[in-house]
Amino acid sequence: MTKAIGLALLAAGIALLIYGLNSQHSFSSNVSQTFTGHPTNQAMGFIIGGIAGIVLGGVLTFIPTKKV
Repeated sequence: MTKAIGLALLAAGIALLIYGLNSQHSFSSNVSQTFTGHPTNQAMGFIIGGIAGIVLGGVLTFIPTKKV
């Protein structure tokens, strides 16, 4: 069960990371980055959430657990 949850988190994390990287290069993010020097909060949230999902999913999937 833990591995299934880990794989789901891993897949969701990859999807969020790709979506965040694509939204970082959108027109609105480029305008925001021109004036503030930073990409939009939404793009950064997707990227950070994607990285967290990948790390947590990888840990749950690839770290062996004890069988009780």
